[in-house]
Amino acid sequence: MDQHRALIDDQFTRQAARFAASPALHNEAALELLVEASGVQSHDETLDVACGPGTVVAAFARRARRSVGLDATQAMLDQARSLESKLGLKTVAWHQGDVYALPFGDGAFDIVSCRFAFHHFEEPGRALGEMKRVCRPGGVIVVCDGLASDDPAKAAALTAFERFRDPSTVAFRPLGFYLDLFAAVGLPKPRQSFYQVPVEREALIAASFPVGDDYVALRRMIDEAVEGDRLGMNARRSGDTVRMSYPSAILAATKP
Repeated sequence: MDQHRALIDDQFTRQAARFAASPALHNEAALELLVEASGVQSHDETLDVACGPGTVVAAFARRARRSVGLDATQAMLDQARSLESKLGLKTVAWHQGDVYALPFGDGAFDIVSCRFAFHHFEEPGRALGEMKRVCRPGGVIVVCDGLASDDPAKAAALTAFERFRDPSTVAFRPLGFYLDLFAAVGLPKPRQSFYQVPVEREALIAASFPVGDDYVALRRMIDEAVEGDRLGMNARRSGDTVRMSYPSAILAATKP
């Protein structure tokens, strides 16, 4: 297991239970935006890549014929199976695997999605290429992730913050990066929708496993983000805490 893969396994094994319980993850309005962007039909088969605790798979399962989730981390798949049991899902399946070598045939799915994972990918173009490969012609590829500011200084500051908060982070990228990525793998310009994922300082800290378990430094970084909106997250004081938001995009393209 290479160093980055080990970081992902460590972070998401520790985060699994908290991640599965996160209200932001289960936000129905945000899930509906993603599902709607895909144009899913009742006869479709869907794949969610880096599925985590299965939230997106469960959302698709309400509409699709069959919904599949793949993740690299066993602890996340354990959470996904718990969600399957809790909701009584009957048309889902789970696989442990590599986003760079998806264990499915060409054109196996009508819709292939990935939510809040591309900032963990060292080779995002390779991952998107695999998503395209397993999507049928005329199917839809959907990528959702947090966006960095177009201001390079703020983008760099956000990536540094997130790498400290979660060392498995590679980079947060601006919208233009993703538009170029879609073009690079031969997909048309994606349809775009945007929303905010609000976070509060103490809740974010509680959900984090920072470098060296240095929660004091993490709290300080959040407090310092207020001045000049240093991270591009609209950080602002609210009573005795700090609130900010992750700008997020849903990008959907139909495979030629």
